[in-house]
Amino acid sequence: MLLLSLIGGEGGLGVEGVGLACNWGTISTHPLPPDITVKLLKDNGFNKVKLFEAQPAVLKALGNSGIQVMLGIPNDFLAPLASSVGFAVKWVSQNVSTYVSKYGVDIRYIAVGNEPFLKTYKDTFLQTTFPALRNIQAALIKAGLGVKVKVTVPLNADVYQTDSGVPSGGDFRSDIHALMISIIKFLSDNDGPLTINIYPYLSLYADPHFPVDYAFFSGNSTPIVDGSISYTNVFEANYDTLIWALEKNGFPSIPVIIGEVGWPTDGDSSANLQYAQKFNQGLLDRILRGQGTPKRSDAPDIYLFGLLDEDAKSIQPGNFERHWGIFYFDGTVKYPLDVGNNKTLVPAKGVRYLERRWCVMAPEANILDPNLTESMNYACTYADCTSLGYGSSCSRLDTRSNASYAFNMYYQTMNHQKDSCVFSNLSVITSINPSQGTCRFEVMIDIGKHETSRAPSPTSSSAGGLKNLAITVIFVLILIICGGVC
Repeated sequence: MLLLSLIGGEGGLGVEGVGLACNWGTISTHPLPPDITVKLLKDNGFNKVKLFEAQPAVLKALGNSGIQVMLGIPNDFLAPLASSVGFAVKWVSQNVSTYVSKYGVDIRYIAVGNEPFLKTYKDTFLQTTFPALRNIQAALIKAGLGVKVKVTVPLNADVYQTDSGVPSGGDFRSDIHALMISIIKFLSDNDGPLTINIYPYLSLYADPHFPVDYAFFSGNSTPIVDGSISYTNVFEANYDTLIWALEKNGFPSIPVIIGEVGWPTDGDSSANLQYAQKFNQGLLDRILRGQGTPKRSDAPDIYLFGLLDEDAKSIQPGNFERHWGIFYFDGTVKYPLDVGNNKTLVPAKGVRYLERRWCVMAPEANILDPNLTESMNYACTYADCTSLGYGSSCSRLDTRSNASYAFNMYYQTMNHQKDSCVFSNLSVITSINPSQGTCRFEVMIDIGKHETSRAPSPTSSSAGGLKNLAITVIFVLILIICGGVC
């Protein structure tokens, strides 16, 4: 069923009185400096931001900025917060009260956990989420912030479902039904919103038979008919399934926030600039019009996911995880978006880069060199090579360019450190930009580490979660050598 195939994973405002909201993730080897990022937000009309954890530099940069903040608490904190009110009081004191009073940060919500009931977590956080929520609320009241700062829990769209395949059949998952009702009642009693993450892209990624048009807002899809209502996009159908579930369980008017929704631009054939622009422009148009859904006409707050690419995120869900940003990692605009008042996105200003140098495969090096596969494997173990994957922006490179891309990503990730462009005499440093077509050969942001540390040795055991990507690169390389092109 189409509906059920959805998987949840002070600047000028866009229009008069309407601001934009987004997620600001920071899992990056070379993060954009917080002060530059805040200016980027304001320059593009974002007046609300959602953070995934409390980071001092980020919160300080948001002080007196006019940007409202939803501050997240990672799932790893749920157990200690659930077990101790004192721990919650300390967390609120350190991460909320201090920044509100001392730095003027406009914190409006505390997001307790991040999709804690996701099916893939296998009940890990079922016993701790609600107690943690209660203790954070108690801590906010104790700190005198209970009126200004509200609690919420960002949940994946898989917490509800419909057995009939249409929104009116919506209800909460049977395994967590009682828990969901308890949490929603608590939120309602304390004037807190329910936060839901909706991802039409993941519908397309998970199901090769999913109708492409139904993921977008063009209205060209064959509709899903639910009584007198016809749904032509999965976003509205999914959201209204939630509204039906809330209504059936006695909460017809609780505020709902869309905590995450967006489209990635790389790492998969459906994750591309064209689809991302189409989806996000359609989404922004709805936001700027204040458009609701057939079941609830009031438009919810919608936090676009996300602001910037994050090259150190886990790729367990897929290579696309590192490419959700409407901006590249450095605040460069990926594609035009109309943000209202005939304004389009503008890039970050004042970014300092490493020298314009790239590490590439040496002209005299042989693509059949027995060290080439191992060298690429090593480079992509420590750097982000997700753009080399099938259907991605660099998937059409020839053998030499594939190796060059891997070598350069390692060289950049290691901040041009000494010995970071040494791959068994296969590589050389160049000042000529090797980017080609849709494939960008990056130069990283200067974070001041190019002279203070050395690149890891090939015997280091810190490869961790990137080994699966390295294996993919080896496979791609074998195909290249056999066929001549990727």
